Amino acid sequence: MFTERFLRHRRGVHLEIEERARLETAIGEIKTLPPRTNVVVAGEELSQSILLLEGFMSRYIDDRNGLRQLVAVHVPGDFVDLHAFPLKILDHDVATMTAATVAIVPHSELEAITEDLPALSRKLWFSTLIDAAIHRAWLFRLGRLDAVGRVAHFISETNVRLMSAGLSDGRRFALGLIQSDLAEICGLTNVHINRVLRQLREERLCVFRSSLVEILDPEKLAAVGQFNPAYLYIDLQSAEAPSSCPRPIT
Repeated sequence: MFTERFLRHRRGVHLEIEERARLETAIGEIKTLPPRTNVVVAGEELSQSILLLEGFMSRYIDDRNGLRQLVAVHVPGDFVDLHAFPLKILDHDVATMTAATVAIVPHSELEAITEDLPALSRKLWFSTLIDAAIHRAWLFRLGRLDAVGRVAHFISETNVRLMSAGLSDGRRFALGLIQSDLAEICGLTNVHINRVLRQLREERLCVFRSSLVEILDPEKLAAVGQFNPAYLYIDLQSAEAPSSCPRPIT
């Protein structure tokens, strides 16, 4: 199933078999995209939305000098631009960060779902509300935390989101990003992110190497990042460990 990671293990929300099957039939095509590829350009009219199946994607805004500000990072199972269905035109760009596989859902199919399946429509709405909660956490992270706290918060958040998707065992996951990506996500320079990652490693909190993350002390890392997963509405008790995890980093 292409939609198996969408809204998995969410508190208070459960997709019925028939609802997930309806989402499957709404998919128009599956695309494999190379890394660093723009898929949505701000200001262009849209007639479809993207469900991320594999890889990582971002939303970003360019300033007048063409410098990019990331405003979101998406993991497998995210409906990246579901809000494009009612808005039609977005105020930001969407791009792949790694190689990615996506499902394309025409807005005509989403419109049919809203008319025929109001319960499923509310669950799609729930998905956009989670996006908004993640945006608020992003603002808090950049506005109130120091450099170490920002990285600790982002890694802790990503770990929980990937746990929900079945892509982390709670301590290890493949991130697929490079240090400069982390620097951009956390509003740091490349030199500063290198120092922060070294500090996290020396304090035995986490190790980031070769695009793999191993969290050595999840509780302490979360404390350093002031991370509380409540805003993600994920039932951590039911989140399953993946069948195969990245090997430990030594």
